[in-house]
Amino acid sequence: MKWVTGMLAAVLLLAGMGASQAVVRIADDRGGRIGTYVDKYQDLRNSGETVIIDGLCASACTIVLGAIPRDRICVTSHANLGFHAAWDFGTDGRAITNPEATQMLYSMYPAAVKRWIAQRGGLTPHMIFLRGRQLQTMYRPCYLDAQASANKTPPSATTTSAHRPDAGGGPEAAKASQGPQIEKRP
Repeated sequence: MKWVTGMLAAVLLLAGMGASQAVVRIADDRGGRIGTYVDKYQDLRNSGETVIIDGLCASACTIVLGAIPRDRICVTSHANLGFHAAWDFGTDGRAITNPEATQMLYSMYPAAVKRWIAQRGGLTPHMIFLRGRQLQTMYRPCYLDAQASANKTPPSATTTSAHRPDAGGGPEAAKASQGPQIEKRP
């Protein structure tokens, strides 16, 4: 009977360890609609999972920096964060900067990231990138950099990879969606 109780305790301990060590790996995420990312990251924040940034995290993807506690984010040597102003489609179908959405986006970032952006002229239509040593002074490096950077995803991890909402549908398909877009301009 003691053996069965011991085995049950070991199984429960291992099951608990697996849940607490779950991670989400972000790589090749070009962003999209602000609201979609706010919702996604609120769920991620509530989950308690750790975030590994291991590649491109651009545009709305960068909301992760304000949504997830800093101690639950790590960056690999491949992490590359891209920032720019939010935009909408104008009446002529061209992208125009949305100042209100840009301010909302900027307000979500932690102070160190805001300072870095401000030193580079703020959020503009042009993408600016935070990576390398500058990024690793703001966020801890991932301990398993080599494993996190492998092409395969660890069994306990999820990889996010968002694509442009107009992919395959051209600007007309993207124009049909409403609300601010924050993605790399074509």
